[in-house]
Amino acid sequence: MATSRHLRMTLHNWDDYTVLDLIGVEIWDGADLALLRDTQSDLVMNKKCRLMGVNMEHVKYIPSGFFGMLYDWHEYGVKIRLYNPQPHVAEMLWFRQFFKRIGENTYALQGKPRYDLVPQDSSDWTADADWLEAETMSTKN
Repeated sequence: MATSRHLRMTLHNWDDYTVLDLIGVEIWDGADLALLRDTQSDLVMNKKCRLMGVNMEHVKYIPSGFFGMLYDWHEYGVKIRLYNPQPHVAEMLWFRQFFKRIGENTYALQGKPRYDLVPQDSSDWTADADWLEAETMSTKN
């Protein structure tokens, strides 16, 4: 018998991608992430799905493990797309770093970061370390 959680998940076929949709759920919790993971595992391992997406239309909060889960599938050879993300979700650092807009409301997971976030500044940060060490010593006296 299906649980109420399983009734919240629907699958769509958009652009030849199997798209998972947690019907109207705005804030995903660990149980939602587990449902997504289990469904993705079944699709990839049992049904040999290699084109997978997630409808993000209603999502306002995403657990931190969501991106890692998608990236793991990407490394396994699955092409990943996110559809209809809310603007604040699309502005999240991991989203901007690893997803490329390929349509009006469609984003594809890329294998490498899109931007180099390592500062190119060659400032000498050791001066801060000297200051911190001097302050620590003065508080001990």
